[in-house]
Amino acid sequence: MPRRHLHVTGAAEAPLRAALRTLRTTLGVPDGFPPEVADEARRAAGDPRLPVRDATDVPFFTLDPPTSRDLDQAMHLARTPTGYRVRYAIADVAAFVTPGGALDREAHRRVTTLYFPDLRVPLHPAVLSEGAASLLPGTTRPAVLWTLDLDADGRTATADVRRALVRSRAQLDYAGVQRALDTGTAEETVVLLGEIGRLRERLEIERGGISLNVPEQEIVERDHTYEPAFRAPLPTEAWNAQISLLTGAAAADLMLATGTGVLRTLPPAPDGAVGRLRRTAKALHIDWPHHVPYAELVRSLDPEQPRHAAFLQECTTLLRGAGYTVFRDGARPGLAVHAAVAAPYTHCTAPLRRLVDRYTSELCVAASAGTAPPEWVLAALDGLPKEMADGARRAGTVERACVDVVEAALLKDRVGDLFDGCVVDVQEHEPTVGTVQVEDPAIVARVAGGTEPLPLGERLRVRLVQADPGTARVLFAPA
Repeated sequence: MPRRHLHVTGAAEAPLRAALRTLRTTLGVPDGFPPEVADEARRAAGDPRLPVRDATDVPFFTLDPPTSRDLDQAMHLARTPTGYRVRYAIADVAAFVTPGGALDREAHRRVTTLYFPDLRVPLHPAVLSEGAASLLPGTTRPAVLWTLDLDADGRTATADVRRALVRSRAQLDYAGVQRALDTGTAEETVVLLGEIGRLRERLEIERGGISLNVPEQEIVERDHTYEPAFRAPLPTEAWNAQISLLTGAAAADLMLATGTGVLRTLPPAPDGAVGRLRRTAKALHIDWPHHVPYAELVRSLDPEQPRHAAFLQECTTLLRGAGYTVFRDGARPGLAVHAAVAAPYTHCTAPLRRLVDRYTSELCVAASAGTAPPEWVLAALDGLPKEMADGARRAGTVERACVDVVEAALLKDRVGDLFDGCVVDVQEHEPTVGTVQVEDPAIVARVAGGTEPLPLGERLRVRLVQADPGTARVLFAPA
């Protein structure tokens, strides 16, 4: 999933969109699927491996952006005498993908869905990801169904996962659900999303975790110029994410209990990364007293404010050390915790868009049933961390390149202008070259060309010397 959400509006022939098309070519991003993969996907769509258990009587709903078609998750929430029951259905991609087949090989080659500001490059062909495997409303689909019983405080009491047929009743969107909750017109199962979500947020604070509600940055084309705008996430988006985090934590605990699995792990952020973030806060005029912990600061920010939104985007740099840790035969891994979650955690809720989730689902289904994982899962397990790391690097390259293209488009008519900023990074062996956080517009870019060492952590007046969407290059020089 992208750490920085960018969205572009405007005509297909607009210069920014043309630059993004060129970028995809330059990066070697695949355009469509090979014929043998597309053919296998069409056959699989018409003949999936269906589970025996039938849970189509449960009135699930999905919650996604309004235009989404690749629906990984559907939920149903209910009260119980002791707390809550969360039923969370995850698209069962393994019902369609044959291990070792063309679809499987292509998924291992792609690893993740790639996100560009104007389109997505999917992990699986659309006939599956937006069709037969997607939990679309009014359709019966194979799923990996989690049943999570929570106590009155929102803590997990029991967790069960097994395959089942499910049927979503409604495709809801964040804004619509938020309106229904705000006006008191939401159904009980939707009301419980807010109730459970708030409880899980309290537990997150209690254990020292933090969720980054990173705003989406929209770039609007008007009269051949581009204007930036931030869209702050709604509370419903955070509560929806808490259901996913709840499931990922339950999956990690289940795999750790049985001794075989793959975790999503993140070590504590190094001091240098936190120091750089403090300099970014200074550049954006965000008060961060030294006695205030990072998590407390982030929770105090308002993503509706552009400076705060820009800082939240920069906070994602602390996630760059995340990886995947495999363990087998009861040997507990040395690093078993995700620092941002502040608990063991794994990815298991987005198999339409991320390769590893298909494997964690299989491991959890086997663990819950008390059976051995399939051989094809065990055979692939040791190679998954490298595959996912390679895929993450590719996605990171795409994300950074998209940001560069978009920022170059924003600034293309302002070459020669002066800007206020702060030096947030300096190259160790070339102290006249570094990174500047510009205050308005809130962007991060390279600064070079001066004769004196850059003043790390200090404010600096800079001049824009280059902004070319065609080369995705933005460069400032000390004024």
